[in-house]
Amino acid sequence: MMNFLRGLSPTQQVAMLFVIVFGILTVASVTALLLSMRERRHPVHGERWQAELAHWQTLLGTTWFMVVVFWIGWALGETVATVLFALLSFFALREFITLSPTRRGDHRSLILAFFVVLPLQYVLVGTARFDLFSVLIPVYVFLAIPVVSALSNDPRHFLERNAKLQWGIMVCVYGLSHVPALLLLKFPGYEGKNAFLVFFLVGVVQTSMLVQHAVARNVERPPVAPEVSRSFNWTTWAIGLAPGVVLGAVLSFITPFKIGQSMVMALIACVAGSMGHLVMKALKRDRGIPNWGKRGVGVTGANGLLDRIDALCFAAPIFFHSVRWYFGV
Repeated sequence: MMNFLRGLSPTQQVAMLFVIVFGILTVASVTALLLSMRERRHPVHGERWQAELAHWQTLLGTTWFMVVVFWIGWALGETVATVLFALLSFFALREFITLSPTRRGDHRSLILAFFVVLPLQYVLVGTARFDLFSVLIPVYVFLAIPVVSALSNDPRHFLERNAKLQWGIMVCVYGLSHVPALLLLKFPGYEGKNAFLVFFLVGVVQTSMLVQHAVARNVERPPVAPEVSRSFNWTTWAIGLAPGVVLGAVLSFITPFKIGQSMVMALIACVAGSMGHLVMKALKRDRGIPNWGKRGVGVTGANGLLDRIDALCFAAPIFFHSVRWYFGV
């Protein structure tokens, strides 16, 4: 099998990978559908079990969404992938801002964020100007936003309003823009295979989050921060990291990393993703909402877009810069 895969071209290898992933997701989705139909006709389990089944169906939907997005981006090329993620950033930032009260004095800053900063960030990504794209938002934009806001002559809640907008840009634009940037990294002898890096990142982070959710819902431990998350504790967090690291080792053959390097990179991505998910939960608690999106309904369905990509928004920049720094690419 391995000899067969090695004999394929890089494009064929990536295509084969997506075929395998879609096959696994199809089997899992059909199984979940059959179980749910059986429960509707002959309910033999309690309400808790049915709630668990509905929860896993939601997680499967999230996984389907992410895989389809990455498949479209890969199939249509790097430029289209960059544009696709720019649109995701736009909708994610819209969800974030919708739940953050704004004033008339914020209109100029919002125009700057949506129609200048966001497209400029992705233009820099698409042209592989990594040094500038790495500092545009955390340096120049963080200074420009309050200047524009001050010129609007509205000092009321000035610090809070600007901090919310800056944080939204950081998560929804800066963080997510590092995913298509992975497609443009140049590793010697790894040409045409960068889609594997994106798959590696999403695979280890999503696996870690799924296991963490499953363990937290079945193993009761005192939460670390009960006001933020009643399910997060160090035991389930560590258990959730382990499968992500193991998967990183298993997938090392599709990356430019050795097994040890692959495990370390997977650990870095999983830690960043899980901590980012916790931070985004804290933001939702602050806003008093269960899900992102208007009344808990976002642009992608039952949950908001940010609910689906929050861990990735934190894991992608940490993973990207760790890879770039360590390998000097």
